[in-house]
Amino acid sequence: MYPRLLTLPAFDVSGRSWGPFTLHTYGFLLAVAFLAGLFVAARQARRSGLDANRVTDMAVWVLIAGLLGAKAMLLAVDWAFYSRNPRELITLFQSGGVFYGGLLGGLLVAFWYARHYKLPGLATADALAPGVVLGQAIGRLGCFAAGCCFGRPAAVPWAVTFTDPYAARAVGTPVDTPLHPSQLYESFACFLLFFALLAIAGRKRFDGQVLLAYTAGYSAIRFVLEFWRGDPDRGSLFGGALSTSQAIAIVLVVAAATAWVRLRRKAPPPAPAPA
Repeated sequence: MYPRLLTLPAFDVSGRSWGPFTLHTYGFLLAVAFLAGLFVAARQARRSGLDANRVTDMAVWVLIAGLLGAKAMLLAVDWAFYSRNPRELITLFQSGGVFYGGLLGGLLVAFWYARHYKLPGLATADALAPGVVLGQAIGRLGCFAAGCCFGRPAAVPWAVTFTDPYAARAVGTPVDTPLHPSQLYESFACFLLFFALLAIAGRKRFDGQVLLAYTAGYSAIRFVLEFWRGDPDRGSLFGGALSTSQAIAIVLVVAAATAWVRLRRKAPPPAPAPA
């Protein structure tokens, strides 16, 4: 809706104009999401008895890897388009990318970091998970402002219509067309998942429980959300029956459910309540 938060003239010390400086709403909200996620990760680490500084450093590297992974998967999913239109590669820096690519990149870096610094892997992941989903919730507001990750055409009363041609040029948002506000759907669902993860963290039975709840919860959100997404940057499988994200979501829900059962069986029984 508002892809450009602020535009100011820019000059050097001699007074020559360098052209306008634009602060994009997506970039601003992405920075807010980054800081909010770090704050929550440090808070959860302290509550779990972990080294908050080390976990915060880890979160920075995981978030950077997540951003790069998301854009790399977007490039892979739409390789046919980008190979024919190499000038459009610049749009990779104007969109969020494919989330599951970010998840894979973040997990790989998190695994290496935990092994290198001898952090308890599952407990550390539990501390990071609420911050990650909070960052997603805020980040999707940035997507809504920029117009990326837009929804399908809709006739519902809450449909939104993008009118800024800048969004159309930058990320291909349809203008003057009522659309499902899919970005807001996901943002709202992620905020709910954030509070659910905090509740689970407060009384978890085994390490990894918060991580698995996040994995299954977000995958379910994303699977359903795909039915309302209208942007083409998601890939398709099985003749278009499923998007790439939906197929990955199914795999992750099954994997999370299997891991949940195994870890819960290995967890020690809860301590008896005092008389």
